Amino acid sequence: MSCQSCGHENPAGARFCNDCGAPLAAPTITREPRSYTPRHLVEKILASQSALRGERKLVTVLFADVVRSMELAERVDPEEWHRLLDRLFRILAGGIHRYEGTINQYTGDGIMALFGAPIAHEDHAQRACAAALDLARELGALAEEVRRESGLEFAMRMGLNSGEVVVGRIGDDLRMDYTAQGHVVGLAARVQQLAPPGGITMTEQTARLAAGFFDFLDRGEQSLKGASVPVRVFELRGPGQIRSRLESSRARGFSRFVGRERELGLLERALRETQSGRPKVVLVTAEPGAGKSRLCHEFVERARGVALHYARALSHGRMLPFHVIVALARSLFGVGEDASPSDVRGAVRRGLGNAQPDPIALDFWLDLLGVSDYVPAPSGLDPQARRTRLFRSLLDLILARARRELTLLWVEDLQSLDP
Repeated sequence: MSCQSCGHENPAGARFCNDCGAPLAAPTITREPRSYTPRHLVEKILASQSALRGERKLVTVLFADVVRSMELAERVDPEEWHRLLDRLFRILAGGIHRYEGTINQYTGDGIMALFGAPIAHEDHAQRACAAALDLARELGALAEEVRRESGLEFAMRMGLNSGEVVVGRIGDDLRMDYTAQGHVVGLAARVQQLAPPGGITMTEQTARLAAGFFDFLDRGEQSLKGASVPVRVFELRGPGQIRSRLESSRARGFSRFVGRERELGLLERALRETQSGRPKVVLVTAEPGAGKSRLCHEFVERARGVALHYARALSHGRMLPFHVIVALARSLFGVGEDASPSDVRGAVRRGLGNAQPDPIALDFWLDLLGVSDYVPAPSGLDPQARRTRLFRSLLDLILARARRELTLLWVEDLQSLDP
């Protein structure tokens, strides 16, 4: 049996490649990556293929598969199993594509996905971790549904590794030929085998690239087949405390801030004019790496005592509707991502009570803030009218806060906003 990852010929019946460790399970249903890929990503991938061919790219590889899939498949009707797998693959594809990853291979009961190629992203490890957490949540809900309906203990596990690949030809079906350096792909597959049902494990390379942005459990060094030395393994537990590159730099320690007194003066003048009743909007633009975030940080440090509400437009946020509005709303309402549904409901009602309460707006916010046990009432509004009503409610919320205290809104990376 030929390995689709490295081309190595393996003995019949082998489940994993003896050379690179990638899964060899023959697919139970013929699937092509293109059939599950949104059109805009297909166009983006195919447009990049000529520029990428032969390029060395740092990527993060994600493997996901069903725990004890052969045992589960034997316990249900084949058609039912195929329907379940189709639902599974649609969830997996949606989660991967949301962060502009690409599915390069279907492994029968799972996938192999790449972040960082063929669509290049510097934050490929962060995207892979974010996608894995989203998928774990969605797949957990699917597993609970399967357990209720069929009595099956259905669970997925995922493994991640980061390293260098040399990109080859990208076929019309979006399958990408590549050469992995240092068994990048095989190590991801091996690490996946260490994940508990429903869990996510990764190598130190991936954990280091995503450090601070996510919370990890260090499981120590593990001996893996095919690895000449023990591999340090981490388990992904959830989001970390760091929300931006600026906070990551702050954690490492800032260098001395010099040469921006003129720009700081402009920001401070805008704040003084706002205090005198003339609100200001300031747009800070410059080339990447010029220090825009650091400038704003220094301004905020000098404006101590001013209520700050921060949101960042994520580079993968075009696939996450209203994510900046949600981040601002969490800050304005005073609810974190780990707040309970009852806390969110109370905070939203209090916030809207100070901002001309609107029953439809209440529905919007509870839905957007992910109150799991809340079912919004039908509004009868078309999408554009909903959007307008939501923006009006956000403006009311900001104005109500500004009437009580001087308020500073900082939205970072506007170039990544969903238009």
